[in-house]
Amino acid sequence: MRSNHLPEHTSIIAERRAQLRSILAGIIGPTARFIWEVGSGHGHFLTAFAAAHPDETCIGIDIESDRVARADRKRSRASLGNLQFVRAEAEDFLASMPEHARFKAIFVLFPDPWPKRRHHKKRIMKPGFLTGIAARSEKGSHLYFRTDHEPYFLEVRESVAAHDDWSQTDDAAWPIDEPTVFQRRAASYFTLVAKRR
Repeated sequence: MRSNHLPEHTSIIAERRAQLRSILAGIIGPTARFIWEVGSGHGHFLTAFAAAHPDETCIGIDIESDRVARADRKRSRASLGNLQFVRAEAEDFLASMPEHARFKAIFVLFPDPWPKRRHHKKRIMKPGFLTGIAARSEKGSHLYFRTDHEPYFLEVRESVAAHDDWSQTDDAAWPIDEPTVFQRRAASYFTLVAKRR
């Protein structure tokens, strides 16, 4: 990107985040502790989770507006007042959350593995993301990660092992047995659960 486009780009991000802050202010309560799914797709997993945990506030995000619309239709059909789907990128969401809000649990299920080496920088599960979500997570909260791409899984496992704020745990059960669309298609998959120190 040429430098003369930077002010315009910065302005677009600021406007997008201002809109997102307004949306989140309307759905995150004054004592908000909530479940967050990054890349919620058509909403299968989080809708099932919210139905099984009616006392938990659940928010799913996706960058594709058609996916958010389909997920929201599932929410409406199920009449789930504790569930919301929002069109947002993870970085924008973190930057736009109300200051008091905290994650109780985070799900990152079958994110795009960006398998080509030149695209690895686009992977979401990087040390910077782990630091960002740790800053907004309660102590003892869990990060749930699944992928069908083994090299990505190994990279994430290494990043979690090296991170000061997270520790991999083998004693945390998967909260609900509701496969995502990608999980149904996968011949096999890999699971990691980490706990906020």
